[in-house]
Amino acid sequence: MPRFAANLSLLWTELPYLDRFAAAAEAGFDGVEVLFPYEFAAQETRRALISAGLDFVLMNAPPPNYTGGVPGYGALVGGEDRFARDIRRVLRYAELLRPDHIHVMAGEGDGADARATFVRNLQLAADTAPGQAFTIEPLNRGSFPGYFLADYDLALDIIAAVDRPNLGLQYDTFHATEIHGDALAVWDRVAPHVTHAQIGDAPGRGAPGSGHVDFRAIFAAMDDSGYAGWVSAEYQPGIKTEKTLGWMKG
Repeated sequence: MPRFAANLSLLWTELPYLDRFAAAAEAGFDGVEVLFPYEFAAQETRRALISAGLDFVLMNAPPPNYTGGVPGYGALVGGEDRFARDIRRVLRYAELLRPDHIHVMAGEGDGADARATFVRNLQLAADTAPGQAFTIEPLNRGSFPGYFLADYDLALDIIAAVDRPNLGLQYDTFHATEIHGDALAVWDRVAPHVTHAQIGDAPGRGAPGSGHVDFRAIFAAMDDSGYAGWVSAEYQPGIKTEKTLGWMKG
């Protein structure tokens, strides 16, 4: 059975941020991820992790554009200087928080120039911190209109072009279903490249069991493939988080 982590940007949002760590540990999670921890002092997050005895498995980069822009700009043509500055900020947080993975978001873009920009920015990040693992993740354009990385085949192409050992694929059952129609078929095709996984049902990105993704088959396929990474619960609970965790006990 996979190792489960909780996404604290989506789960336990009824609690103050720092209280979510203890709630996740009490629920039986061994790790957590926080998509954008930058609005909090890194030392506060670190203390909460240590107090709850949790691993920090993932954070996103670059920091969000709080003026209302789309999340991420790794593929933004002409945005290379900003990316270079902001990835340094991300790595300062990572020095203290020690995430297993940093997900580099592509943002909006299209075509060969966007691809080349994303490849160069990923190489910069990977070379700047060769001891840090990075991921890229396809996001469906229904949820993220105009997002550059919206296809798993493109993600594999980007990873091959970047050609760095510390860059891997981030797999998500919700996005895989929305993009390609069958999360299990996507897993079977990309499993050797996956270094981090997330789960949410489809449609709706609810808790496992709220949609039509076959999670028993997904978890069995993960075990059969030898996947040893984290599987993070990244879904919209809709109700108190504790009431949505039956899938974990099952």
